Amino acid sequence: MSDKLTLDEIQNFEGKYPKQLWYLFFSEMWERFSFYGMRGMLAVFMVSQLNMDATTANLQYGATQAWVYAFTFIGGLFADKILGLRKSLFWGGILMIIGSVILAVSPKDLFFTGIGFSIVGTGFFKPNISSMVGQLYKDGDVRRDAGFSLFYAGINLGALLGGYVCIAVANGNLWTGFVPENLRWNYAFGFAAIVMFISLVTFTQTQKSLGEIGLSPLMNIEKSKRKAYEVITYIGSIILIPIIILMVANTVYTDYFMMIIGPVSVLYLFYEMRNFSVTEKNKLWAALVFIIFSIFFWAFYEQSGGSLSLFAANNLQNKLLGVTVDPNGVNNSSGALFVIIFAALIGIIWIWMAKRKIEPNTVVKFGLGFLFLAGGFWLFYYTKFFANPDGKTSLNLFTFGWFVITFGELCLSPIGMSAMTKLSPQKTQAVIMGMWFLASAYGQYFAGLLGANIAEASENSSNLEKLNVYADGYYQLALYALIAGLLLILISPFVKKLMQDVK
Repeated sequence: MSDKLTLDEIQNFEGKYPKQLWYLFFSEMWERFSFYGMRGMLAVFMVSQLNMDATTANLQYGATQAWVYAFTFIGGLFADKILGLRKSLFWGGILMIIGSVILAVSPKDLFFTGIGFSIVGTGFFKPNISSMVGQLYKDGDVRRDAGFSLFYAGINLGALLGGYVCIAVANGNLWTGFVPENLRWNYAFGFAAIVMFISLVTFTQTQKSLGEIGLSPLMNIEKSKRKAYEVITYIGSIILIPIIILMVANTVYTDYFMMIIGPVSVLYLFYEMRNFSVTEKNKLWAALVFIIFSIFFWAFYEQSGGSLSLFAANNLQNKLLGVTVDPNGVNNSSGALFVIIFAALIGIIWIWMAKRKIEPNTVVKFGLGFLFLAGGFWLFYYTKFFANPDGKTSLNLFTFGWFVITFGELCLSPIGMSAMTKLSPQKTQAVIMGMWFLASAYGQYFAGLLGANIAEASENSSNLEKLNVYADGYYQLALYALIAGLLLILISPFVKKLMQDVK
């Protein structure tokens, strides 16, 4: 069509950000409200409503979140080969809405059914919108990191709203005059469905501005054949849902899956690399270094939805700077609030440093991310020294821990997404982005195992004893994060050489 924007017209934008970034920003923001709203409720819901013990809930949480991120690899693969980024995103959004509605109608009886739809839907949605952000920029555009930092602020605006609102409503600490007491969990899951619908409408009404970005990779074959491939993909993904439900409900199946999916994805990448140039291969090797280290980062960070969620429910006071709040809502959303406040500033700082040729390379940024992570978990550990005899400790100090961790997240996550798009050839970008989120799946999986170990060690303990066990566990995680950060900074010259011209 003559009125369709060309890729050059999109990429030759003036200013810091392309206008299309704002459309994707708002679509992702509402989707993340839905996702983080449900994520923040899982562990507490399983303990308080499904009567699971803390150890089982942590394992179940890890399995559920592992599947969410593992399926992004599959979603990225089908987007690359059949659907294209846009149709994959739309289909994923539809499935997520269905999952949230199921949970809103009957959260106790249909918990795993709703989770199954949400897992498959997120797999089709999440990696592809990030890939579209990457395609708004030309190779070598120094504004790319700033763009991903702004996009990451959109993610966290949704996480802030959803992370606090949903769990606070479910716990009866928000909108009590509006939400009936016996329907608190139904309303909480219902909010996730409503905002996911808003996300999908936002995308469909603005996608024309993307030109050819995200269209089907099969546009060169006849329409009927292309439609057949798409329908088969839709049907196949629906058939997968009951299998996902079974495997999420039984965490031993998740163990087997995680033993297989990682090696298989790496082998598939090697298969794709067979015809690549030496330069392209070296860049992909560098991408794998980032992917592997990110597993450890998320294994620690994602205690937020598991062990830290239960820690907040049992061991945190409800006063933040003198204001009464929901401690679990603060745990779920404070990091997101700090990202919103500082993400754009950090992005501007990267641009300022790049212009003066003093910007640290991506490997060093990753290393700094781990050092901040270590500092935050040390603060979580240090809360034990402020506990009262009932095992309740300072929410202020706990929140300051999230403040420190936020800078680590901003050094790693948006920069990591940007690095995946810069280090990957165009034809494997969605797969590489899928592997980036697959690393998050392993992080979530190990987060569940770590959280379960902490919970098991504190079983049958008093609340004060539980606080000490959890705090000591966070001290160990702080030490491991410190070691990982120093190691990354040490190997940065080698990885930088693999990255070639990518900064």
